Amino acid sequence: MRRRPSPLLAVLVGGTLVLGGCGSSALGDLSAASETPSQAPVQVIGTVGEPPVLDYAQPYDVAQPGARTIWPGAGEPVTDGEPVLLNMYAEDGRDGSVISSTFIDAPAWYTMSPESLGGNLYETLRGQRVGARLLLVEEDQGVPVILVIDVLPTRASGTARKPAEGLPTVVRADDGTPSVRVPGDAKPPEELVVQPLLRGSGPQVQVGQVVTIRFTAVRWADGDVFDSTWTPGTRPQSATVGIGQLVDGLDQGLVEQTVGSQVMLVVPPALGYGGTSSLLADQTLVYVVDILDAHYQVTEEDAVSGSTEPGDDGGERPSGATEEQNPR
Repeated sequence: MRRRPSPLLAVLVGGTLVLGGCGSSALGDLSAASETPSQAPVQVIGTVGEPPVLDYAQPYDVAQPGARTIWPGAGEPVTDGEPVLLNMYAEDGRDGSVISSTFIDAPAWYTMSPESLGGNLYETLRGQRVGARLLLVEEDQGVPVILVIDVLPTRASGTARKPAEGLPTVVRADDGTPSVRVPGDAKPPEELVVQPLLRGSGPQVQVGQVVTIRFTAVRWADGDVFDSTWTPGTRPQSATVGIGQLVDGLDQGLVEQTVGSQVMLVVPPALGYGGTSSLLADQTLVYVVDILDAHYQVTEEDAVSGSTEPGDDGGERPSGATEEQNPR
């Protein structure tokens, strides 16, 4: 049975954010050099896109709250007041039981502020970049909490690709918000078109993974936006690829695209809302999708046992010491 999460830990549990303390605490440096017998070491093992495996002496004694970087990020820096997207995995250091894991469902969306994240998690993230994996240990009402945080992208980045002639053009605002201009005199394609716009460096999306995306969707006929997750106050959306949670055009077009990419999908009616009562049933649709994360879902039982679903997660990193919320 999973333990009840500690009330001061900033994690996503059942869709509800339980905020950590808002004040900043003095965190120690849990670098290998500073892990003394009074602050036992924690080894973090695992690769990108998978829940970590933690190795430490139990019960764990938190001599002082502290944090360390398991591996650094090479992406955009985390910025105060801006969104942050996190995968988080927390254990009770007394016995290694899982307190919470976003790998059971989908990453958590916050604002980079003490009010949103809690003091210790905010301090841990300061100065970090997208792609980092971090370790935070703290004691909460007598419970030693060992938390691993993966910093995910909040927008696409990578090598730009020019769309083929006759396809819509996309302009990105400073914050990454895409706007789509449909060519007025072009006939819509009859088949699905998959056009990468930015080629990210992450692993490829696979059928059966939970994918987290930001997107803007417009009608080819007039270029009007009919759905978007870039509207202020909205969050990215997550769905499992390849099992019908998305329209067929997205189910097909997102597979094998890399995490961190921006992809334009031109979806004909037969792969969109064709055959339904939707007002979009006869429309060709254009989706511009930023792929923020993709991972195989871990069940609560797997999380407790430490096992994960098999799958190719792309490149590896050093081990520890190393309907309508879906776009349908």
